Amino acid sequence: MDDNNAKAYWSATLGLLTKVLVIWAAVSYGAGILFAPALNAIQLGGYPLGFWFAQQGSIYIFIALIFWYAKKMKDIDRRFGMQED
Repeated sequence: MDDNNAKAYWSATLGLLTKVLVIWAAVSYGAGILFAPALNAIQLGGYPLGFWFAQQGSIYIFIALIFWYAKKMKDIDRRFGMQED
């Protein structure tokens, strides 16, 4: 891999990682703490939505993020010729 291709690969990887971390922070801190009072006005399964996000919803979002990250990373690897056979 030449130097320009390596820099582009690393840039794409860091961009994806930044997106994942921003989503993670927004869900864990935002929905679970900052927006909990507003979300608590909505009930989900008999529980306030803010509580649900803090306890259950964030876990589901994190699992979805893992699969999304793996797919996008595979796409980046394929684009830069780094895929595993």
